[in-house]
This record gives sequence, structure tokens and C-alpha cells, in this order.
Amino acid sequence: MTVAERGQSYGEVFTRRWVVEVLLDLSGYSADRDLGALHLVEPSCGSGAFLGPAVERLIKSAQRHKRDFASLGAAICAYDLQLEHVEASRALCRDLLVAAGSTASTADALAEVWVGHADFLLAEMVDRTADVVIGNPPYIRYDDLSDELASQYRSMWPTMRGRGDIYVGFIERSLRLLKPGGKVGFICADRWMRNQYGAGLRDLVAREYAVEHIWTMHDVDAFEAHVSAYPAITVLGNRAQTSVVVADTTDEFGAAGAFALVKAAQDETFEDFSDVGVKAHRLPHWFDGSELWPTGSPARLALIEHLNDRFSPLHDLEGGTKVSIGIATGADNVYVTKDSTVAEEDRILPLAMRRDLMSGTFTWQGNYLVNPWNEDGSLVSLADYPRMAAYLSEHPDLKKRFVAKKDPASWHRTIDKVHFSLINKPKLLLQDMKSTIHPVLETGGHYPHHNLYYVISDVWDMEVLGGILLSRVAQAFIEAYCVRMRGGTLRFQAQYLKRIRVPQPDAIDTDVQEALRVAFRARDAVAATVAAAAAYDIDLKEYELA
Repeated sequence: MTVAERGQSYGEVFTRRWVVEVLLDLSGYSADRDLGALHLVEPSCGSGAFLGPAVERLIKSAQRHKRDFASLGAAICAYDLQLEHVEASRALCRDLLVAAGSTASTADALAEVWVGHADFLLAEMVDRTADVVIGNPPYIRYDDLSDELASQYRSMWPTMRGRGDIYVGFIERSLRLLKPGGKVGFICADRWMRNQYGAGLRDLVAREYAVEHIWTMHDVDAFEAHVSAYPAITVLGNRAQTSVVVADTTDEFGAAGAFALVKAAQDETFEDFSDVGVKAHRLPHWFDGSELWPTGSPARLALIEHLNDRFSPLHDLEGGTKVSIGIATGADNVYVTKDSTVAEEDRILPLAMRRDLMSGTFTWQGNYLVNPWNEDGSLVSLADYPRMAAYLSEHPDLKKRFVAKKDPASWHRTIDKVHFSLINKPKLLLQDMKSTIHPVLETGGHYPHHNLYYVISDVWDMEVLGGILLSRVAQAFIEAYCVRMRGGTLRFQAQYLKRIRVPQPDAIDTDVQEALRVAFRARDAVAATVAAAAAYDIDLKEYELA
């Protein structure tokens, strides 16, 4: 029975053999080294997708270095929570050892020592260190854990923040096990690099460890069964940060290209690599701290690095430009209406919504917001507005909302307040989920709904800024930083929009400003990109934008 066949009997999703071999190579776990002197940890071994090839290499190394099998007890430490996985992995280890000439008793003893029945995140590891940690950590959302277990995990592994996934904790513990020079090599989701819940882990890596390899493999058939995991080959090291090999792949990427890239990456002088389904580049350094980490082709990462170093972020409150999201009501079926007579005239606000943007110019569809807020930020008294009071009272479910239960006297509030200063400002509006960036100018008088993000500015001509945001340069930032959905849909959320870098408005030549303005009015993304390149003083071909 093959390793994959063993795993399938337990419903396990297996990493393909070539991916395992690549990770072992990148992590330095090669049979020409004396692996018996190293310590390898596999945090979630399943039925042995990683463990089997690692043991094969250990056996070859032991034979090459004249090590007795009985001396290899400390060479491997693997864990799994499922007893059937533990038994399957032990059986696999025994079979490999016996096939290599080990006695049955030695094989039994090593298999028992190597594979433990334990939770990697909670297991005691007194004085345990690792030269290599390898594997495919489990994918379990924090929300799917019991409160008690989630609390235990979070108390031990502080990078497990927000509403994330336990693989974050697996990466943290693995890093903390590393000896100086040790490596973690995982195939796992890369969303922690670009989500808020990964901020603590990004900060830990940036402060204490090094990013060595990130190969984005979202469309690659890396597993025996189809899974929507957005995977990346990720290798981190316990050393000072130096250069990083980044690779972007397509569904054509496979074993041949992967092993060719492994070989190329061993040459510290290599800068660019291209093969079937893959482009790679060696960046001189990685991105700092807990900020979102970009992804993309090597040329795109070079573009992001260049613009980050030379320009200011779009969201710059001191500079007079703000990116934010529209109002969340907590009950759109009540507070959003097409009937302007349900409340007093000064309680009704024209509301900008997603459908108003569909044509590329702002075309209001007639939605209103029932506004319970005063200009000073206080709630209105319902006694002063009997028509609004009567309308809201027709919807008793409003009082069941969390915000209403928290303060029953304020049951008629929306979740967010209305900021009156925003109403009449010109706004660039962007909807969240689209394949391309789509800024639309609303010249004032409408309040944005929470399915829209907006940009306001005291310093920009909004059509000039709209031209920049319509360009492929702005699109490149979103593609680099956001979590891409299946089918190529991008999330145009504030946290990603804020990452866009822009020139100073007064530094843009008058002719270039006019070109941006004209392109924006015409919804011409190609012309906007050409004009934006002039504003940024970049070569579109160099950065794969032409």
C-alpha cells in the first residue's frame, strides 16, 4: 500500500510527493548530510506524506555515514492527534526500516519513538529543538474549536489572533523550536501574509527570523485531492534576513520546473528564473514588520518595493487624504429605503450604493438612509421625530440587535454614526468585490453605504486621483496585497486600498494631470496606466504593466 493509499483510507488530503521532496530540499534535509545528527520535527504527520520521504532520506544518510539504525532515535519527532494516523505512520516507518535491512525490533522501537500521539500545540517539549520542521499543518478555523481549547492555544501561542486558522500557531511553535540556522518548510495557506489575523506572526518573523522562499501555488495541483487552500511553499529560517526567492506559478507548474528552481536557487548569484508555469526572482530583502506582505510575479514585487520606497500611501490623514468604508446600519431592510416619506425630511439622506456605480459614472438608483443621528454625533430624540419614530417602531426586531441590547435607550441607532462632513464632499467610490479596480466619482450629496469604500481628499483633484486609481499601477497594489478569491475576484477593502502609493499632487506635470483626468472620464484604463507611469516615472514593460 502506498503512502497516499494509506491516507485515503482515513479521508486525509495528501501533499503530492514532488512537493514534499522540494520542501525537504529547500529545508536542507538531504541524504548527503549526516541526518542522524540532525533533529527533524513533523507537527501533523497524518499517514506519512512528509514523514515517509524524510525517513527514506534518513535511511540513505545513515547508510552513507555508517550509522547504526538503532542510533537514530532522536533524529525524528512526529505528532498527530488521530490515533489511526499515528498507527499508519508508525507502520510506514517500520516498513521502510525493515526494507532497508533493519531488524524488526529496532524498526518497532524507532517507529514508536519517532511518532507520538499528541497535540503539537500543547505537547510538552522539554529541551526539544529542531534543525528542520517540515509538513502541511492542519486547517481548522478558531471558530471551530471549543472555547476552552481555543483559549489554551491562544495563551501559549500569542500570534493566534482574531478569527484565523490554527496553522498560524503551528508556524509560531515550529519557529520557536528552531536551532540557529534551522528551517521551517511548510506547504500551507498564504493568507496569513495578507490578513489582519496574521499580523502577529508577520511581526514575529520580521523581528526574529528570515523569509527564505515563498512560492505562490494557488492554481497548482499540489495535493492528491482538490482543496481550496490558497497554498504556498514557505521556507523560514532562524537567521538574519538576507535575500528571498519568490516564485509565482500557474496550473502548468509541476515537478520538473520545481526541481529546476530548487537547483537554480542554490546559486546565490541567480536573480531571475523562468520555466514552464513559473517565474521566480531573488529579492534583495523582504518587507518589514506586521504590515501586509505582498505577493505576485517577481517583476510586480520589484514594482511594489520601488514604489513603497519612493512614494507616500494613498491614506494619509496628515496629508489630507482618507480611505474608509461607508455606513453599516445593522438593519438595511429598515434603514435603507426608496420611500423618502417614511421619516421627516431632515432625517432622510440620499444613499450611494453598489448599483449606482455599475455604468462607470455615478447614477443614483434612489436609495435613502433613514438617519437617526445629529450633526454633533448624538442620537436624535424620537419624540422630536414622530414620523421616523412610527416607522422604526414598525420593526421590533431592531431592539433585538446587539447594539440595541447593549444600550436599550439607543435602540433606534445604526451601528455606525453618520459623519455630516462627508455628505457633500466629492468622493471616489469603489465596490468591494471585482476583478479590476473601478473608482467612480460621486461629486457630493450622497452618503456611502457599507458595501462601498470611499476616498476623500483636501489636496487632490479627484478626477486626477481617479485616473491614478483606474490605472494598472493601482491595480498592481491590490493584486499584491489582497486575498484573491477563486475566479480571480479581488477584494477592494480599505486595508488594501490604503497600501496604494501615490505621487504628491503638486509633483505631477500639468499635462500628465490632464491625461489622467481625461482617461478617468473616458474610463480608459490603458490611457490611465500610461499617464500614471509618467506620474510615477516608471517603465511599464520593466514591471510587466504594458
